[in-house]
Amino acid sequence: MKSILTMQPEYFSQIVKLANQVHGDNYLNLSTLNDLYQRGIQHNINASFIALNGDKVVAYRLTYAAGQWPLDEWCSVDLWPVKPAKMAYFKSVAVVPGMQGQGLGTALLKASIAALVAQGATAGLAHIWRDSPGNAAERYFSKAGGQRLKIHPNRWLYLSATASYVCPLCGNQCHCSAAEMALLFTEQVLAEQT
Repeated sequence: MKSILTMQPEYFSQIVKLANQVHGDNYLNLSTLNDLYQRGIQHNINASFIALNGDKVVAYRLTYAAGQWPLDEWCSVDLWPVKPAKMAYFKSVAVVPGMQGQGLGTALLKASIAALVAQGATAGLAHIWRDSPGNAAERYFSKAGGQRLKIHPNRWLYLSATASYVCPLCGNQCHCSAAEMALLFTEQVLAEQT
């Protein structure tokens, strides 16, 4: 039986291991995760979640609260359906490879959306890995209601240069593209999340 729980520091080492297994070496480390985790807590509500199978982390969703994340050159604010102060950010998700396709990513997304709405956000943004096998990541986020706003080539190249990130497809110079996508927390989306 898998349990969905709010992300807590005692699981950080397992989360880092899973993130690097799925997304590539040096994608995440403990000090970075602690900072990213804090960005998801607003009004004492945590918007980041994990899935446990027994005491093992088998999936995570790292999410930032609206107004608690930096805008950068990959943020097309003029295309966003809401103002930045109301836009949360879906930073990262990973599921143990042997458990992908079983609804864990969707369950974590639903939990994050409920927390974000309680925090006051009205939409969430993500930079979706378009080069995932079969573009599964973009299909998953589209199915949840996400709308593609813009394609960003070489989205994670800076991570290769600054953090020694090793992409599972490209190696130590990531040239993967990202789909900047927005998910409005409309009544229809919220109804589908319950």
